[in-house]
Amino acid sequence: MPTPTTRTAVLVALLLTATLLALPAPATADTTRTGQVLAAALAREDQPAVVARRKLGESVEGRPIMAYRLGEPARRGVPSVVLIATMHGDERRTRWLLQTLRDGDPVVGIDLWVVPTFNPDGLAADTRANANGVDLNRNWPYRWRDLDGRYESGSGPASEPETQAVMAFLKKVQPQRILSFHQPLKGVDTDTKDRAFARRVAKKLHLPEKTFDCGGTCYGTMTSWYNHHFDGSALTVEYGRTPTRKRLVKRAPRQVLRIFGAAYGGLEWGADEAA
Repeated sequence: MPTPTTRTAVLVALLLTATLLALPAPATADTTRTGQVLAAALAREDQPAVVARRKLGESVEGRPIMAYRLGEPARRGVPSVVLIATMHGDERRTRWLLQTLRDGDPVVGIDLWVVPTFNPDGLAADTRANANGVDLNRNWPYRWRDLDGRYESGSGPASEPETQAVMAFLKKVQPQRILSFHQPLKGVDTDTKDRAFARRVAKKLHLPEKTFDCGGTCYGTMTSWYNHHFDGSALTVEYGRTPTRKRLVKRAPRQVLRIFGAAYGGLEWGADEAA
């Protein structure tokens, strides 16, 4: 793999080339976006895959909720995708998958946002709920009900700052696909809006096809809210109780990219090898 110095040199060369090519005529939107993407990658050598970052909001206790944009947002025709993890703070491991994509090499063939930690207060406390004791996957304003106990749904629909922040983000981005990663039920919910896509996800991630009824408490969930209000589809993916770091860091990132026909690679790195 090229060293950071090599990547910097290549990015500088590409940025200069794009600038020179734009001199004879006014810059188009595409050339401007290309320059922005290269500049962002050059400025963040520690995270070369990240082309943009956005603070979506803050948790109850003031921790930031961050989203990171990867891939080729200026390229027409690529799928727009959002990946979300750690909606429940005690489901800690799936964020490794998203962090690996964020911190790895650039990806091509996709416009991808990753939100590794939806519930930072729950993660810090190792609790399912946020700092107000609310299950954030029962707090969304679609088929919301007043639930108590483990599935406490809040004082009302979208009462929590975390829900409000991610709702505003999804309304703005409106991706074609959302994958919401959880533990520990080990399966992909194929009883959903786009069953063919769900089956594809299960196959690529080597997870069983399942129907999740939440024990009769599937009210106010993020996926149901998105599936009801938008053209795109949101899907729940559950790993087991203790998926290995090797699986989530070494294998799962490439598997997720293949779901959407994307891969690691680019002009300076070359296409990702088959694995």
